[in-house]
Amino acid sequence: MNFDHSHYVPCLRWKMGEYQAVLRLRDTKKKMFTPLIQIPEIGYDFKEKKLKKTMDEHLKDFVLKKIYKKWGSSFCFVDLKLVGLSARLENGTHPLKYVFDDLRKVRCSATPVTGLDRDSAFQQEIREILVKDKRGVCLRISIEKAAKSESVGKIDSLLSTLHIKHNNCDLVLDLSAPDNFEPLEGFAKAIQAIVSRIPYLEKWRTFSVLGTSFPDSMGSMRLGVNIVPRYEWKLYKVIVDNFKRTSLRLPTFGDYAISHPTFSEYDMRLAKPSVKIRYTTDNSYYIVKGHNIRDERYGKNKQYHNLSKKVIESPHYRGPEFSWGDEYVKQCANSGKPGSLTTWVTVDTNHHIEKVTQDIASFYASANTP
Repeated sequence: MNFDHSHYVPCLRWKMGEYQAVLRLRDTKKKMFTPLIQIPEIGYDFKEKKLKKTMDEHLKDFVLKKIYKKWGSSFCFVDLKLVGLSARLENGTHPLKYVFDDLRKVRCSATPVTGLDRDSAFQQEIREILVKDKRGVCLRISIEKAAKSESVGKIDSLLSTLHIKHNNCDLVLDLSAPDNFEPLEGFAKAIQAIVSRIPYLEKWRTFSVLGTSFPDSMGSMRLGVNIVPRYEWKLYKVIVDNFKRTSLRLPTFGDYAISHPTFSEYDMRLAKPSVKIRYTTDNSYYIVKGHNIRDERYGKNKQYHNLSKKVIESPHYRGPEFSWGDEYVKQCANSGKPGSLTTWVTVDTNHHIEKVTQDIASFYASANTP
């Protein structure tokens, strides 16, 4: 796996809405990004007061049905962070081993993701995967850990433990979801200071910066139209301009698509989820929110008809040819099938990835124009 700063690395919590969005992308777009696939948590059954599945049930056929059949054998990063470090299958097998054994069977070109906070059992499984697959490893390190003075020693120690060189490693600097991106210039300078201390910056196989300003909840959004700045994209453009002036290696852009990196489970029997469309624009998220999708008074999921009309009537709509998601919005506005909450994760994520790949291509095309 090898790509430069003009690529895209979206971090996707690989549930139905996300992998169906990726499946529906055009082949030309799929070549422009490498997903960081997070195998999702099992989930909790609030009625039965236990996990919804066993680890064996959760991972059975996950690779075949949800990675290979949706993404194919193309390069990807696979991270089991959300599964939990202490998790094991019934026979004691580590989930990381199980998943990569399955990836190997379908000849999927996957690179495992690790971090400085993974335990020794996890790192041992990473080491064995490296020996078998020889595809290297992705080191995902938080901005907080990277900022600490001891991070250089810890990075070198981990690579030594894994018996791997920097040029066979992909580095992802994870900003997660900062409380405040502004002032952008000040934040960019802080990141630059941290990046300048990363050892052997030019030798890493790839180097990406991942982050988002997408809200952690729709609860704070008002009914109707909400505009949320895409600070992660604005910050990235400032970073690139600053890095160019100091000859620092330019990072690849990464985000969390239309999701927040942290989430909390709640009892869906008590929840009142609202209908919403999250439409990515040049520098913002154009979020149109309706009422509770279960409320008969407002038409339940038929509210999506009016929300879709709002998107189409806005100056941001790119037309039905732009993406599968945009075509769905158009059809829904014309009284087509409204779909479910998961359907709209697919619609919004599909449009988002198409939009971001275009944004990156346009940004670097204009940067290279004399």
